[in-house]
Parts: sequence; C-alpha cells; structure tokens
Amino acid sequence: MTRRAGQVYAHVGQAFAPQPYDVVVLGAGRMGSLAAHVLMWQRPDLKLLLLDKGGLPNEEGATILAPGLWTMLDVPEDRRAQADFTRRLIVGELSVEEGGLGTGGPHDAPTVQRDLVELLSDREDGSVSINEIAGLPADLIDSTHLSHARVHPDALTYSPAALTIRAAQSAVRAGADLMLNVEARPTPNGVYLSRLSVANTHQIIVHETHQLEAGQVIVAAGAAGPSLVEEALGLVTHHSRAYRQLPRLNVPTNERTPIIRACGLTLRPNAGGFTVIPRVHHRDPHGYAPTGGKLSGVPVGLRRETLEDILAALDALPALATEALELGRSLIDVPAAWLALPAGGWPMYQQLSERHWLLLGGEKADVVGAAVARELAAALRLTGA
Repeated sequence: MTRRAGQVYAHVGQAFAPQPYDVVVLGAGRMGSLAAHVLMWQRPDLKLLLLDKGGLPNEEGATILAPGLWTMLDVPEDRRAQADFTRRLIVGELSVEEGGLGTGGPHDAPTVQRDLVELLSDREDGSVSINEIAGLPADLIDSTHLSHARVHPDALTYSPAALTIRAAQSAVRAGADLMLNVEARPTPNGVYLSRLSVANTHQIIVHETHQLEAGQVIVAAGAAGPSLVEEALGLVTHHSRAYRQLPRLNVPTNERTPIIRACGLTLRPNAGGFTVIPRVHHRDPHGYAPTGGKLSGVPVGLRRETLEDILAALDALPALATEALELGRSLIDVPAAWLALPAGGWPMYQQLSERHWLLLGGEKADVVGAAVARELAAALRLTGA
C-alpha cells in the first residue's frame, strides 16, 4: 500500500493539531531537507516534521546563496567517498532505489560540468601557459601577473536551492509533514513552535504556539544552529559562523567558461556572469549586526574584508576595477548570508543528547553535504530501526 503524501503547512490559516513525531528537523535548508529525504527513503513509516522559519528554501538563509560549486580539488582522501556520493546525487546518477533525487526540472538552474582553472603567477608542476586555456573571458586577466594555470577537470556548478527543494518535496511525497513560516527551538522532550504571520505594517508576529513531543530532534538551522542549542538546551558547542558576501562580476560567461581560482578568490560562472566568492577569513563575534559602513563618506555595501580581497586582486584581475563589478550602494545590493563554520571546517553532525543532534554544512557543504546528511540519518536512533 502506497503511503499518502505528508501535509504542507505554508501559512497560519492552515489549522495544525499537535501530535508526537518520531523525528523533527529544525531547518529546511540543504542539510535539513537532505536528512529528511534520506530518513523518509530509509523509513517511510516514520512520522517526520520538517520546519523552517521562512520559505523553501529560506530566502534569508545561506542555502539560497550557496555558490553551488563541486570539485574534488582540496578534498582529503578520507573525504573522497563523501564527495563522490554528493556528486552522484547532484548530477542524478543515483537511482530512486539508491536514495537519489533524479535530475533537475526544466525550470531549475542547470547543473553544468566545467573545468576548474587555477591561475598562477609563474610556472609550477602540472601547469601550462595561460594562452593554452580555452574559455577564459577576454580582458578578465592580466597575463603579466597570471601567466600559467593548472586545470582540474570534472568540476561542476549547480543550484543548492533547487537540490533542497527536490529533497524536501521527496520527503513530503514519502509522508513527511512540512511547516514553513515557523520559529522553532528544541526542548528536552521535543520542540516548541511559534507559527509566524505578517501584520499590515510588515511586522512579523507570533500567531500561535505549540509544544511537540519528538523522539529525535535534528537541529539543521545553519549558522544559527550552535547558538540555538546552547540557548535552548544549555549545551556548549565549539562551532562558529561568518558573514560572507558574494559580489557579482558582469563579465560574459557561457556553459564552456571554466571556474576560476586566482588571488584567493573563486569566480563561479553564474547566469551569464561570475559570482565572486571570497575566502572566509575569521569568525565573526556573536551578536555582530552587518552594516554597509562608509568608505570616504560614501555608503557602501561591501565589508572591509571583502573589499580588501578585491583590492588585492585588481592588478591580476583588472575586470574587478571596472563597472562590471557590482559593489552596491547599500548592504542589500550585495548578496550575503551568515555561514556556519563547523569545528574542523567540514560538514558534520554531532550528537548532543539521547534525543538531540546538530547538523552543520558550512562552506564545504557543496562538496560533501549530501553524504554527511545521509550519515546522520543512518546514525539516528529510531525505534524499530
């Protein structure tokens, strides 16, 4: 007998009757949605609730702004199996019987196989002259500063947001419930919910609250996850977060344009231009409130660290000094989001108690996130499993 699809609670007008759940997942971003998908694939008999404070995926979260760049470059040997599984899920090589999600739909941002090109100031082992590299946009690079390159084939670009939506939809089709526009915090016995609505003045208000019992609780709230479990449960973690901005460089690209690494920046071909991905330099202090600040009295949207990275690369990548770079006049003009920084740097899960788990992706979730979510689903202590 085929199980009925789960219920989607998208707004407070839909009545919700509290009931015990086997598993509640706090956060319907990439990591939480993938964990829900795998759990429902493994155990379609589960009563599972997937929650998110916003939409699917949350427009204020890191998932929707994740670069979506997969590469085996810099992946250590002990992470390569995780990276390979994540790639197979992304490109649709895994069958439904293997827990796959299939390929994206016609309206999804495409997954594109690309070369990743490391630009170098001088010849190194395995490098070639930059003149031998095909697909590099004209006027992007000054070859007197970056004369050689190493090519890493089989990288790809994709949409983490589209992957997240497919994973959540898969979980709902298998019987999971999905509740959006809800603020949630873990409790010793489950989860406390505050359903949210928007007033006429655009203020977010709490419409109703519920206390749910849950056998297992997965906190997959991204950068907010560690502080959430510390505040709600009194459990100390050793993870942190950073505020990363992703300026856009409007230099023409196409499906043959490679991913470029140079001067500490990664240029990811995206929607006919490049997304500029800076390094994460340090942990931001708790309570930091992002502001545009001022540069010579002129309001700007870039943080100092992002601006310094771009300034350091101007000679080698002169296109960054042109109007092709969107710097913005206010903070909202420069896409940015809080990013989780798991201790150790790689996506991970951590058991906090007999009932509670913390799941973190971070900046390397593009590469191994799906595999780590699958490993958590296998580790969860489920009655009758």
